[in-house]
Amino acid sequence: MNVLEEKSLRLSQLHTGQRAVIKDHEESDFQLALMEMGCVPGEPVWVEMVAPLGDPLAIRIAGYYLSIRKQDAEKILVTLS
Repeated sequence: MNVLEEKSLRLSQLHTGQRAVIKDHEESDFQLALMEMGCVPGEPVWVEMVAPLGDPLAIRIAGYYLSIRKQDAEKILVTLS
């Protein structure tokens, strides 16, 4: 792998305080809803809080806070920034 290539992670893999940029979405029924909520490729996202059992996650995106289920966060591919 080229040193300049960015490794993709799933949003669900990030920990509290980590920042990333949305790279892509896996195909799902919820994909359109995610995009309508501001989860679009190129948008920075911060993980603000993770519930004690890991579900849901509170993220900051597009100037507001969003609570998202872990199963939906697994469908969002990000790169660390």
